[in-house]
Amino acid sequence: MASPTSTNPAHGHFESFLQAQFCKDVLSSFQGLCEALGLEPGGGLPQYHKIKAQLNYWSAKSLWAKLDKRAGQPVYQQGQACASTKCLVVGAGPCGLRAAVELALLGACVVLVEKRTKFSRHNVLHLWPFTIHDLRALGAKKFYGRFCTGTLDHISIRQLQLLLLKVALLLGVEIHWGVTFSGLQPPSGKGSGWRAQLQPSSPAQLANYEFDVLISAAGGKFVPEGFTVREMRGKLAIGITANFVNGRTVEETQVPEISGVARIYNQKFFQSLLKATGIDLENIVYYKDDTHYFVMTAKKQCLLRLGVLRQDLPETDRLLGSANVVPEALQHFARAAADFATHGKLGKLEFAQDAHGRPDISAFDFTSMLRAESSARVQEKHGARLLLGLVGDCLVEPFWPLGTGVARGFLAAFDAAWMVKRWAEGAEPLEVLAERESLYQLLSQTSPENMHRNVAQYGLDPATRYPNLNLRAVMPNQVRDLYDVVTKEPVRKSDKTDFSLPGSVGTQEDLLRWCQEQTAGYPGVHVTDLSSSWTDGLALCALVHRLRPSLLEPEELQGVGALEATTWALHAAEHELGITPVLSAQAVVAGSDPLGLIAYLSHFHSAFKSMSHNPGPIGQISPGTSSAVLFLGKLQRTLQRTRAKVEAEAPSTEELPVPEPSVPLTPPSQPEEASAGDLCALCGKHLYILERFCVDGHFFHRSCFRCHTCEATLWPGDYGQHPEDGHFYCLQHLPQPGHKEDDSEIGPENPVKTVSVGKGGVSAQNSALEGSFMGWGMPGQSQQVLKDIEKEEESPSSSEEEEEEEDFYALLPLTGPTLPQALLTLAKNSDTMNKYPTWRRTLLRRAKEEEMKRFCKAQTIQRRLNEIEAALRELEAEGVELELALRSQSSSPEQQKKLWLEQLLHLVQKKNSLVAEEAELMITVQELDLEEKQWQLDQELRGYMNREETLKTAADRQAEEQVLKKLVDVVNQRDALIRFQEERRLSEL
Repeated sequence: MASPTSTNPAHGHFESFLQAQFCKDVLSSFQGLCEALGLEPGGGLPQYHKIKAQLNYWSAKSLWAKLDKRAGQPVYQQGQACASTKCLVVGAGPCGLRAAVELALLGACVVLVEKRTKFSRHNVLHLWPFTIHDLRALGAKKFYGRFCTGTLDHISIRQLQLLLLKVALLLGVEIHWGVTFSGLQPPSGKGSGWRAQLQPSSPAQLANYEFDVLISAAGGKFVPEGFTVREMRGKLAIGITANFVNGRTVEETQVPEISGVARIYNQKFFQSLLKATGIDLENIVYYKDDTHYFVMTAKKQCLLRLGVLRQDLPETDRLLGSANVVPEALQHFARAAADFATHGKLGKLEFAQDAHGRPDISAFDFTSMLRAESSARVQEKHGARLLLGLVGDCLVEPFWPLGTGVARGFLAAFDAAWMVKRWAEGAEPLEVLAERESLYQLLSQTSPENMHRNVAQYGLDPATRYPNLNLRAVMPNQVRDLYDVVTKEPVRKSDKTDFSLPGSVGTQEDLLRWCQEQTAGYPGVHVTDLSSSWTDGLALCALVHRLRPSLLEPEELQGVGALEATTWALHAAEHELGITPVLSAQAVVAGSDPLGLIAYLSHFHSAFKSMSHNPGPIGQISPGTSSAVLFLGKLQRTLQRTRAKVEAEAPSTEELPVPEPSVPLTPPSQPEEASAGDLCALCGKHLYILERFCVDGHFFHRSCFRCHTCEATLWPGDYGQHPEDGHFYCLQHLPQPGHKEDDSEIGPENPVKTVSVGKGGVSAQNSALEGSFMGWGMPGQSQQVLKDIEKEEESPSSSEEEEEEEDFYALLPLTGPTLPQALLTLAKNSDTMNKYPTWRRTLLRRAKEEEMKRFCKAQTIQRRLNEIEAALRELEAEGVELELALRSQSSSPEQQKKLWLEQLLHLVQKKNSLVAEEAELMITVQELDLEEKQWQLDQELRGYMNREETLKTAADRQAEEQVLKKLVDVVNQRDALIRFQEERRLSEL
């Protein structure tokens, strides 16, 4: 064994290689190592074996052991699986480097080109459990001693690239810097192969390199020819990232990290932040690595008000360019949020610098997401086949702290390498493409929860990673358009448009037939059309009765007027069946809106399409899509009643989803105008059918129904109406009943006085800061435990402890306690846990992962809600065009009108489906919110109960009683949600 003070030049170069922190140092030290050993860099896997054989150095043996263990997996066939395959990888990001490593282990000749010459991305990535294990197996701790020590479960992009670069070099990947890939150069004739067009002029060896496989890992801005990209839009939300220099002082190490807070389930923190600083956020994360890394999404109105965005910009959904940002205001904004998030303990921080020497602070549009439609193609010319693949996350997600991008990116790298292996084995191109597309379908939905539990078994074979794997989900004949051959015939696409959805009503005749079946046998009801047959209200009442017989007896309709009966039916359908109206009772009786009536009746069919079409009473609500809408409506109305009570009154303990009493047959107290359903109650403009959004009997444009303070679109179950001013607010900005808080309605005429952006920094309210820290889900008495663990992270664990930790980690259950519960347990048993430091670290890491899962879940919901909102906007635009065509083109052929009406019905049903999904998501939001509220109230109550009775004041006892009542109320609400989910599960069974 060589000593640490060995004079062997190769040993010195190897140590420099391990410790290098910049690209140029990595490359120069590796070049020196190869020269000292008499080798040429980039010789493929044989080069690794030569380095290992010649470098008999004690410091390298543990690294060789890990790499040998990985390379020894049967799937690589001792480096012979792809020995005759030549690959070109474009891009040295984490995913491109990880793909290059896998291809090298397969024995392929791998060349990687990267247009940059340095790694300068400070942003910090959360790591899923399998990515941690995967990187450890490649020797990550050898290159970066602090890798995932203690409770650390993240790494900066720069550090991740550095360690993967070192592994790739050792495995013989040939890397070229400052080289831009600009396109493919097809074979010039028989016997020649595919080459790359590179800029600037490349060395002859690289320019003449002919390859069989091209892997593009250059991100969404560069997509090879033949691949299509679709842009998915959500609502406008500006994401801001900030990196501060980490001086690693004592004060800095003592500030605990924040795995993530999302407004969608923890509004208390964001209310405190807004009150103290005037900053209105939706998410915030704080990680420590080489920098203090913050990422947040901010409300657009807040950015405009504080001067971060220019006021003169037009309303647009385009990507936010750097010219649109006011740099000084943005820096003050970032510093204010950072000071608040870290409880003011970091003091004065300096911004890290980007590659151009400027403060590393940036802004981007949170909602512009690019997705590749296809992930692989095969091109053939002059007999030479080229396999092209895209590597990276199938969805480019800007919210990096979730770790979704790098985790799915690594999975995509494995899948691409598996595709290359199948290609090298001689599988037919269409078979390879079909398998790749089958895998690609899984990628966008992959999460730590739906992958194999044992991360140690993960390998190149997809079966080791995906429990529900079906490589035949896509058949070869379905991917013929991905195989480009000069002589093949183009694929013909059918011109016929199919407007049907599974279980949907396809035509007006289908809807009429369904209505006739459901209303058959009721006295006085004769449905012959979808207009005049409904004006007396009896047919509508009969339809409601058929779906819920307990609401009304048919005899009760005798002598009831048309308007009264119709009003009852609309009200009952909304409050007891979950079917919101799209037209007024007056419009139904007058027969003035036949298209609106058809759309409304299709809501009944959509909500209960799973029931039998045979006539006969239905005893209970169908477990279909309307159940979530109905429950959410009851939830919203109950919360509105609860909020309307004055704080002095006892908090309500009414259970949320209890059925409301039958709707009485009484006429409306305030008759609606005949045109109430045609005009928006907020803007006064015309409402087309698909635009109509009904709240408390009033109709709005969905785009008009926004928070009065932040102008964010309001989601079902997440808004309230202030009884004094009548405006609608999101729950974060809803003023408390009986109180007029100036801070709750912030605008140009009423600015926050506690923040000064661009004019001397930020002054935060200490009381708000102190109270807000509970919002992180971190009990105050356990913060010392976090500090102790943070100190442990500074010293890397030994290899033995690492293996012990991995073994113990694998034994942990799939679901575990949340972060607060775990920290409380550790605090109570700190003496015992000090005897087992490895277990202590592992348990705390597991607790952080559970908290991260909550955050990821909330983020996923928030993203999907944004996508639904964007999809609804598109449907509304299409619906307006169709409705205008139907109402204005009286001279159009009947066949054309019929086609337009079928298309309109199709859009209505798509909207119903999206609204139902939105309701399902908001129920999950309520679950997350109630869980957080219960924990916070429980901690608050424990604080009172732990005090000596003799030391409690009258105010303390009163406060304790109020907290207890609130806790009981929240428990009842959670119980109601659980019962709802269980009843629906049983009904579905």
